[in-house]
Amino acid sequence: MNLLLRILITAGLVLLIAHFMPGVHVASFTTALIVAIVLGLLNIFIKPILVILTLPVTILTLGLFLLVINALIIILCTNIVGGFHVDSFWTALIFSIVLSLLQSIMNGILGEGK
Repeated sequence: MNLLLRILITAGLVLLIAHFMPGVHVASFTTALIVAIVLGLLNIFIKPILVILTLPVTILTLGLFLLVINALIIILCTNIVGGFHVDSFWTALIFSIVLSLLQSIMNGILGEGK
């Protein structure tokens, strides 16, 4: 049940961000649900591989390169999910930062992550 709630919250946040942020386009709530699921799967399977492969750069930049990895995950998601589009790398970077912050706020409000 907790996983389903997190997916629904992420889908809602994706729609909210797309509504207010130019350069992010989501066709429907169903598309946002698919984006939430695909982002979750990419974060589980692909992101750890990218983090390990780029560990020297991540250490050298004091962890800031992880933001680049998050943006690349968003761009990969746009290539997988039809109806979801991000215009540029910088838009994907800002989208990933805003999405992460809003997810953290929502997790804090709902009491998750304890």
